[in-house]
Amino acid sequence: MTNKSSVFDMIGPIMIGPSSSHTAGVVRIARAAIRVLGGIPDEAVITFFNSFARTYEGHGSDRAILGGLMDFKTDDARIKDALELAKEKPLQYTFKSIGNSSVHHPNTIKLLLKKGDRQVEIFGESLGGGVINISEIDGFVANFSAQNHTLIIKAEDVSGAIAFISSIIAQEKVNIATMSVSRKGKHDMACHVIEMDSGIKEITRQYLLSLPWVKELIYIPDIDL
Repeated sequence: MTNKSSVFDMIGPIMIGPSSSHTAGVVRIARAAIRVLGGIPDEAVITFFNSFARTYEGHGSDRAILGGLMDFKTDDARIKDALELAKEKPLQYTFKSIGNSSVHHPNTIKLLLKKGDRQVEIFGESLGGGVINISEIDGFVANFSAQNHTLIIKAEDVSGAIAFISSIIAQEKVNIATMSVSRKGKHDMACHVIEMDSGIKEITRQYLLSLPWVKELIYIPDIDL
């Protein structure tokens, strides 16, 4: 499917500077990540790769990632003070950098986040103009932008699962923009990532979660809402 450019892609987001890639995109990666986690983390290990590793302090990506982890939007003036504000939260964080990784996009961040007993590992890429790609979740290929309503379903790799999930979503007359499925091996766990033009009802999400072969369901609305 070919993605059409939007006005947002052309003129970029309303944001705290200095760079849409190094600040707005970073904030959005973090805001998507905490929705996968289920809230603001207690602990975060933040790894910057490639160009991010060399410039994250000078370009404010360190403040941007912490601002996003505290759920600040891209235009929130508090981002400039995020290093200090994070100290007021029960948020322990560590920065790491890997300057030369040929397997990762130049502007890649890995987030290892913990909240209570829950832990997630997320890779995000800042593509420019504030646009992002969440490329990986817990070892599964994800590849979603977080600009649409997104449903993430971890389930057993059973026959007919894709068609069944699609049919349930279709009953709400919700249009599926993109859908991808990643699995770690044949008949192993699979991760369904479904981007939709609008959200689905809570009762529908609960029904999907009640299916015996569905192990986890995460719903992420448009992160700019």
